[in-house]
This record gives sequence, structure tokens and C-alpha cells, in this order.
Amino acid sequence: MNAIPGDASRAALPSHAPVPLHRGNLFLVGLPGAGKSTLGRQLARRLNKRFVDADAELEQKLGVSIPTIFEIEGEAGFRDREEATLAELTQLVDVVLSTGGGAVLRPGNRARLKENGTVIYLHADPAILWERVRHNRNRPLLQTTDPRNRLATLYDERDALYREVADHVVESDREEVLRFARAFEPGVPNDLEAP
Repeated sequence: MNAIPGDASRAALPSHAPVPLHRGNLFLVGLPGAGKSTLGRQLARRLNKRFVDADAELEQKLGVSIPTIFEIEGEAGFRDREEATLAELTQLVDVVLSTGGGAVLRPGNRARLKENGTVIYLHADPAILWERVRHNRNRPLLQTTDPRNRLATLYDERDALYREVADHVVESDREEVLRFARAFEPGVPNDLEAP
């Protein structure tokens, strides 16, 4: 069957042109343990882009850890600093940016992410996330009497926000993410439409 311009069958045909990244940027959002930093580094290498971790940038700028910021300034103070950092980082060009899990909570952050890059939601079910983060003590919002339940609550509160800001939702499995990344590489067939 020949594809007709505007015909729905046209979108299903593989293309050898890479899917363009808005401003050359790929922004990763998702819950703690989704793999934003780990997979982000791999994506940056594969796509020949600079990797930037928003939490690491904030820690470097302030000279203290995220848990220390939470302890001294509380979550609201941390979110203010996170928003200011994201305002700077989303102005960069040609980067893979790993955001903090709560970056999507503020409308200004969501708008900046959408306006300045292609946003990928690295999705994973709470049970999988729990297995990944249960021994990590550097996650302030999970330092509760029932961190597993807290993680499930965060999922319930944030999943819709991640989906709202995302151009694409990808399961946070290494192979799935790298298969998805092929769509952004020149000369590799892909099934994605340009965002």
C-alpha cells in the first residue's frame, strides 16, 4: 500500500532520519530509582552529548548534599533552590539532563522542561523502584518509618505530572531505554514521529 501524505499508515513506516531533539536537549524525569542518572550517562555517551545531573549541580553549587539541604531548609527551601538550578540548566544546549524526582512538582519547572528540550519520563512501577533504592540513604523523602509506602505515594502523586510534561514515556529498563535512544541517532531506522 502506498502511503498518502497525511495518511495514518505513513506514521507507521520506519524512517532513517533521526527524531530531532528540541534544542538538541534530552531531559529525563521520573521517580527516585528510575535510572535518570545511570541511564542518562549512557544516553549521553550514545548520543555524543554532555551529561548534566541537576542534583549533582545543585550539590556542587552549594557545597552540601541534598539530604543536608533538606535538613537545613526543608523541602520548600530545597524546591526553591532546585527551581533556580533548573532555570539555568534548561538554558543549556545539546545536553542530556537528569532532573530530581520532584522537579515536576512546580509548574515553572514543567514549563521550562517542555520549552527547552525533549522530555522523557523513565517509568517504573513502585515495586521495582523500591528494589533499586531500598538501601540508599541519600533519598530524603524516603527517610520515613515506611519508605516503601512513601515511594508508592510519591508515584501516585507524581505519575500524572511526569506524563503531562513528557514527550515520550519509556520503561526504565536499560535495554528499553537504549533501544528508544536509537530513534535519536542519525541513520538508524525509527518508528517515532518527531515531537
